[in-house]
Amino acid sequence: MNERISREELVKIYNIEITFFDSLEESGLLKTETDNGVKYLLYEELPVFERFANWHYDLEVNLPGLEIISELLKKVEKLREENRRLSARSPFFGEFLDD
Repeated sequence: MNERISREELVKIYNIEITFFDSLEESGLLKTETDNGVKYLLYEELPVFERFANWHYDLEVNLPGLEIISELLKKVEKLREENRRLSARSPFFGEFLDD
């Protein structure tokens, strides 16, 4: 069994609204497990949750903004992977990436 933390514990520890957690889950930004009617967040998803909570509560980014930021970060990571792949194929291309 994977290590996990319940939604209720997260709400208490991070002092957030349960509706915020539910909104992240409903929008697909968080992946949860349900066991005996209790929702759990896997520990591996905790950094993602913390990032969203910080952006929402500290920077006042709303849910649509979090969704956009998440998608843009995924695209940036995909482009980085593509750059790594291309630079591995061509030493000449890699020289330009180092500049």
